[in-house]
Amino acid sequence: MSYLEGFIVAVPVASKEPYRALAARCAPLFREFGATRLVEAWGDDVPDGKLTDFRRAVKATEDEVVVFSWIEYPSREVRDAAQKKIMSDPRMAEMGGEMPFDGKRMIFAGFAPLVDEGRADGTGYVDGMVAAVPAANRDAYHALRQSQSAMLIEHGALRVVDAWGDDVPDGEVTDYRRAVKAEDGEAITYSFIEWPSKAARDAGWAKAMADPRMGPEAGALPFDGKRLIHGGFATLVDA
Repeated sequence: MSYLEGFIVAVPVASKEPYRALAARCAPLFREFGATRLVEAWGDDVPDGKLTDFRRAVKATEDEVVVFSWIEYPSREVRDAAQKKIMSDPRMAEMGGEMPFDGKRMIFAGFAPLVDEGRADGTGYVDGMVAAVPAANRDAYHALRQSQSAMLIEHGALRVVDAWGDDVPDGEVTDYRRAVKAEDGEAITYSFIEWPSKAARDAGWAKAMADPRMGPEAGALPFDGKRLIHGGFATLVDA
């Protein structure tokens, strides 16, 4: 993978199955258009934050769950071509009329991977994260995430991906920059950790937090950790 498109969506709890079914129907079309993988993960352990969080990012209501989703492509060029096909294909237009969620609050963007370690094989659970990182700290952020990825895989993670914002549009209602209160000079990062199960994830994090290789204290991070949003998500579709 050399490019991905990341999404965050608020979906009514009652629409879980219609959402899953629609995503499963769309997946073969995205592959036809050039995608190599589509993942939809249903919010399971999504904490409220003091400054920012996933629910506020998409203005989720009490009866909605946050979905963390991404589509992988071989390159940005393939992704751009796929977007054009999506907009013009009548099959996608038909499915678009069946969306069981408020598309106006969905946020999406294109990201170029900085770190992609491990292999997705039997992913049952996903940790998703979004952060605002000063553009000047890109190398420091890359180095930190690269070192952490090996340690997380050692403790049970299947795959670790950190991607740098490349095509991050402003939205009318919601967007990634507002989600993490990004400031001038900051880029958006989109990250996920794939695990075999929630149990493996919980055990892995317990080991990681006790591991001295985990990294610097919050005050020494190359970004503002107080604005980072994170959550745990159960795999709904992986195609």
